Amino acid sequence: METDTDTAGITHKITVSDDVEDYIFTRKGDFRVCTSCGGAIILPTSIKPPKPTDLCIPIGEQTLYVSKYQARGLQHIHKGMISVFFDY
Repeated sequence: METDTDTAGITHKITVSDDVEDYIFTRKGDFRVCTSCGGAIILPTSIKPPKPTDLCIPIGEQTLYVSKYQARGLQHIHKGMISVFFDY
């Protein structure tokens, strides 16, 4: 999936890998790409709630929120961003 971004001054495209889409479809919930000490990470919104400034990427009936800080330098969202804690 690919999305045009124009939120918070972001004007490039961000792609989402099929693996991440499948992960979100399987878990039937919303997720957020946010900052961690190890870089960008995908967490359920129950753990890291979305902020009004987040970029919203629809994934079927779910939403993948992207922190405006991550979205500035992010071009591709991939399975390496899924925390091992959540057992991909």
